Amino acid sequence: MIRGMSEPPAKSDFQRQVESFQRDYSAIEAQVASVIVGHQEVIDDVLTCLLAGGHALLEGVPGLGKTLLVRTLAAALDVEFARIQFTPDLMPVDITGTNIVVTDARGGKRFSFQRGPIFANLVLADEINRATPKTQSAVLEAMQEQTVSVSRTTHPLPSPFMVLATQNPLEMEGTYPLPEAQLDRFMLKIRLASPASGELVSILERTTGPEAPQVQAAVSGNRIREMRETVLHVQAASAVDEYIAAIVLATHPENENAPEATRKYVRYGSSPRGAQAMLLAAKVRALRAGRANAAYADARASAPAALRHRLILSFEGQADGANPDQIVREVLDSVKPPEAA
Repeated sequence: MIRGMSEPPAKSDFQRQVESFQRDYSAIEAQVASVIVGHQEVIDDVLTCLLAGGHALLEGVPGLGKTLLVRTLAAALDVEFARIQFTPDLMPVDITGTNIVVTDARGGKRFSFQRGPIFANLVLADEINRATPKTQSAVLEAMQEQTVSVSRTTHPLPSPFMVLATQNPLEMEGTYPLPEAQLDRFMLKIRLASPASGELVSILERTTGPEAPQVQAAVSGNRIREMRETVLHVQAASAVDEYIAAIVLATHPENENAPEATRKYVRYGSSPRGAQAMLLAAKVRALRAGRANAAYADARASAPAALRHRLILSFEGQADGANPDQIVREVLDSVKPPEAA
């Protein structure tokens, strides 16, 4: 998550920041929506990750526009973009970079670090689950520490930095499950559904004509950093924190408040990162609505995308085909906000 938060601004100054956040958020959203048909919740979740300083995992069958969404977002931001196509033969050094021997003007030889594509502001890890777990793990340090270590030397990544990974459902041929440790580094797991009839018609109209929509950069990298700082200054009452904590704890089968679905189908519940993801996403939702305080409803709405990939199912859960989204819904139904308890 984001470090080094500055002093909180004055109330009047922060209200202006909230209004500015709304304007710039809408500007980015409008540029992305000029190309992407439907998927409004998906777009909001992706922008939430961007502005909360997190990473996003997009899951869906081929052809739903996962890669197009990321490329469109990159075009709407004035930042450096890189795409890494994950394949079974991709090696970790193809992502992080490596030291190479170079010859200087005097004929001497020395090692020089050649940066890999991970050194960008916005990184598309396309079809991340088609690479082996060893290669998938090459982005772990980058996602958590925003650094890359090669030959005992640590190289900082640019700021802002975000990984947007796409994956096909695990049951599809030629895919590898992501390690739990890597899944936990993604702030949100976002699922793309097939378009409705009207949306499909709009897709045909936009993509089969002579002119394609043109996307303009709406904000700079510096502005993204400022918007991330604004997110950190959004207030959340202690009762909201307690509500989020209760939800996360209810995903653990040994917890006394866990619902039946958790006890029956979950082996391990969400890590504390799930609670962090919920709160940061709730703060972004509050800013989108022009509020300086996160509410219970913001936290509840953020729960599915923040928790679905952090639930490790038991053997019974896997055998019965338990749906993590359904488990999260039962958790939300069983945990009431303090004032409604």
